[in-house]
Amino acid sequence: MDANSSRGFPFSIVGFDLDGTLLDTSGDLTAAVNHALASIGRPALSVEAVKPMIGGGARRMLEHGLAATGGYDPETLDILHRRLLNHYEANLAVHTAPFPGAIEVLDMLAARGVTMGIMTNKLERFARAILEALGLTERFAAIIGGDTLGVAKPSPVPIRALVDQCGGRSAAFVGDSIFDVQAAQAAGLPVIACRFGFLSQPVETLGADAIIDSYATLIPTLERLAPSAT
Repeated sequence: MDANSSRGFPFSIVGFDLDGTLLDTSGDLTAAVNHALASIGRPALSVEAVKPMIGGGARRMLEHGLAATGGYDPETLDILHRRLLNHYEANLAVHTAPFPGAIEVLDMLAARGVTMGIMTNKLERFARAILEALGLTERFAAIIGGDTLGVAKPSPVPIRALVDQCGGRSAAFVGDSIFDVQAAQAAGLPVIACRFGFLSQPVETLGADAIIDSYATLIPTLERLAPSAT
């Protein structure tokens, strides 16, 4: 039995997606998309238009942005992808901030002895730079990006790696996309979906084991999922 379970908390490890789950990165990602689009004379997209495009990595996000503003060819996509990444790397944390209540929940989980990790489809160097800028790096025993292992969500491989790096004990995952749900469930983890995330479809259709409306309900939701933790 895990030490956490013996103290009444069912999970020793909790993993988090980054964009749309732990952090609201939509402002900076929208600015990067619009920088790339503007370079070829395309109209700017709103933050609300870009949010559903986030979650599958920068290239997929850009593909959606180009499709929404007139289409693209592979060469244009390659050129603009580099422009997007360069702009984003220089402006990673201008508007980005944790979602309300997220830091308090991290504190509460740490007080329960829970080990935490990040698995995001964002490039690892970008994820680490953002977490460092926000002073959050030391809170996580694992930080895995979409390029870290050469495979990203919805593959379960990086989720399993997160669990291993965090100690290989009972774990749950928190995310906001179909990629998060599919990856976590394929890895055998219960997964909680965030209604406040960057949703590309209704949160009820993701197939998550539970849904939270805010971080205020994450701890009791994890406790309710206890039967799935063994």
